[in-house]
Amino acid sequence: MITRTQLVAIMPQAAQRADRWLDPLNAAMTEYGIDNSRRIAAFLAQVAHESGQLRYVRELASGAAYDTGRLAARLGNTPEADGDGQKYKGRGLIQITGRHNYRQCSIALFGDAAILLDEPALLEEPDNAARSAGWFWWSHGLNVVADCPNSFQLVTRKINGGLNGYADRLHHYETALRVLG
Repeated sequence: MITRTQLVAIMPQAAQRADRWLDPLNAAMTEYGIDNSRRIAAFLAQVAHESGQLRYVRELASGAAYDTGRLAARLGNTPEADGDGQKYKGRGLIQITGRHNYRQCSIALFGDAAILLDEPALLEEPDNAARSAGWFWWSHGLNVVADCPNSFQLVTRKINGGLNGYADRLHHYETALRVLG
C-alpha cells in the first residue's frame, strides 16, 4: 500500500487528484500482486506517463488510426471503417486499446466479455481505470519482469510496444524507487 504523500511525491502534478486515485490504485495493486517496491515503482511510473500523472483516462487521439488496416487487425478491431478504432481507443490508466483487449479486460474485470464492448467508457471510472491497469500489468507478466534488476526498459516495451516517453517513465521510476525506499 502506498500513502497519499508517496503518491504525490512520485506524481507531483497529481496532487489535486491524489485523493480520488489513492484507494483505487492500492486496491488494484493488491488485487494483481503489485506488492513490492520494484513492482510498485515500475507500475506507478508507467501509470504516471500513460495517464499524464492521473490526468487522462481516455486517449487524446481520436482512435481513427485503429479503425482499419494492419494495426486495427492486430488490436482485434473489424477491418471495415465502422468506428471500432474510435470506440475502442485507449482507456484506463494504462490505455487498454482495441476490441480484443477490451474483451479480455471485460472478462477479467466483470466475468463477461460484453460489458466493456458495450460500454467502453466504464474504463474511465477510477476503480475500473486502476483495475484495468493492474489487469494489463498482471496479464503481461510484468510482476516477474519488474522484479528483475535493470528490467525497466523491457517493462516499458511491454506496456508501450516501444520506448515512447521512456525518459519520462524512467524519471518517475527512479523517483518512485527513492520514495518507496
